Amino acid sequence: MKNPNILKQLIKERTLVLDGAMGTMIQKYKFSEEDYRGNRFSDYNILLKGNNDLLSLTQPDSILNIHREYLEAGADIIMTNTFSSTAIAMADYNMESLVYELNYESAKLAKKAISEFDSNQKPRFIAGSIGPTNKTASMSPDVNNPGFREVKFDDLVASYFEQVTALFDGGVDILFVETVFDTLNAKAALYAIEDFNIKNSVDIPIMLSGTLTDASGRTLSGQTLEAFMTSVSHINLLSIGLNCSFGAKGLFPHIKKMSMISKIPISAHPNAGLPNEFGEYDQNPEQMQILIKDYLDNNLVNIVGGCCGTTPEHIKYIADITSCYNQKKQV
Repeated sequence: MKNPNILKQLIKERTLVLDGAMGTMIQKYKFSEEDYRGNRFSDYNILLKGNNDLLSLTQPDSILNIHREYLEAGADIIMTNTFSSTAIAMADYNMESLVYELNYESAKLAKKAISEFDSNQKPRFIAGSIGPTNKTASMSPDVNNPGFREVKFDDLVASYFEQVTALFDGGVDILFVETVFDTLNAKAALYAIEDFNIKNSVDIPIMLSGTLTDASGRTLSGQTLEAFMTSVSHINLLSIGLNCSFGAKGLFPHIKKMSMISKIPISAHPNAGLPNEFGEYDQNPEQMQILIKDYLDNNLVNIVGGCCGTTPEHIKYIADITSCYNQKKQV
């Protein structure tokens, strides 16, 4: 892990660029069921296609190359391929026992890629991606039993603690709790991180990013943006922000509101627009660059990147416009 002070100082000096979508890039490889299985899981009794995090073990060269492409595009921060690498999420594939290995090896792949691009002039950082899991602690999945919960807070904490441990051991510089749709899930992740920090006498920087489900600015669990930010205000965060949601244009007013409320750095990594009827994203890099320029012109973000539908080309265009903005800032 790099000295956290280097990262904190850089954020004060310039806007940093986050990488783009891992899933979008994986889809371009058109991996088959056999590709997901590799030799190691060839006889596994459950279909594995779609378990993208597993590819860090079965197709590591491809994941490594995706990281390289984003770094070459100009990303300052790349995220590990660990969005679903918790015991709770991996239970869908009966792969709970692989959680430590998945996170550790994914972090190692990112670290290998970083080592090829890192420099004193442009230091690069690894953010350990910590997704929301596929279960919610605040809402019942059964409309006839609103008090029922699929997962308990303590189980989420234990699951996240295991993930955090492996990501740290693998060498991440940041822990990124992202795509938060239920703040109680996020609080479990944040609690696990703080517990890990205390037990290991470390202070891993934390990024936090929520996702909104409607234009009014509410999360899936019904919180307003203000309530979400207040709920996590007790945590010493490196940054807070939003990702996914409506694309850069739709996310703009909500990021603007966050920048007015928050005293800490703001991050944004929106989708490449909204998905079309086929679930694909049509916003090209030039179009997204124009929208991101509005964020920079209004001094709204300290970290900016891309989510669903974005590629290394999108990130290159974002990095280019961000570089121009940073140069003006330093004059």
